[in-house]
Amino acid sequence: MLAKKKKLSKKEIKEDKLVTTFYEARSFYEENQTKIVAALGVIAVIIVAIILYTNKMESNSLVASTELSRVLPIYNSGLYQDAIDGKPGTKVLGLVKIVDEYGGSEQGELARIYLANSYYFIGQIDKALNEYDNYSGSDDLMISSALAGKASISVIKSDFESAAELYSKASKINKFNPSNPEYLLEAGINYLKIDDFKSAKLSFEKIKKEYQTSLASREVDRYLAQI
Repeated sequence: MLAKKKKLSKKEIKEDKLVTTFYEARSFYEENQTKIVAALGVIAVIIVAIILYTNKMESNSLVASTELSRVLPIYNSGLYQDAIDGKPGTKVLGLVKIVDEYGGSEQGELARIYLANSYYFIGQIDKALNEYDNYSGSDDLMISSALAGKASISVIKSDFESAAELYSKASKINKFNPSNPEYLLEAGINYLKIDDFKSAKLSFEKIKKEYQTSLASREVDRYLAQI
């Protein structure tokens, strides 16, 4: 007579499943050991590469900051060509070289904005536009500055629609940017030039509502009178 089969408890069933899973996992590892080790090796290489790249960017940013501090007095003096080229025989590299060597780092990208501005001030607007376009830093104020720079070039090229949209976009990057009232004013002025009175009014009214103490707010009423 056959013995009655013992009913397994929930605990025994759970333990049996754990044992089965363990052996299945071990079997899978043994069968795919080479692939798994290779995959882990690739992941390790990627992680190391990311760490090295991050460290390099941080190092480049520090060096760029030092180089930028040497050229800014020249820039602030209005000697834009000298700021662009640097001064041979001195430690002043010039903005072009700083961007070439340290672009991609935060301070290197800050140097790019100064380079773009310098090109703009000496009338080389296409070179300025290229540098504004290539800005890749993460600083909100500089992102807005690059957009505003592109907007000002659009004004020179009589592309008032693009100018209005770029100024408007620049004003939305960071609500604490002290330049926002000026960007909104310029956006409104350019909307007026293309007879987009609705957008112009929205820009001007935003200045009156959110930036009442700004210099731009003093000019809004005379533009609103044109709508």
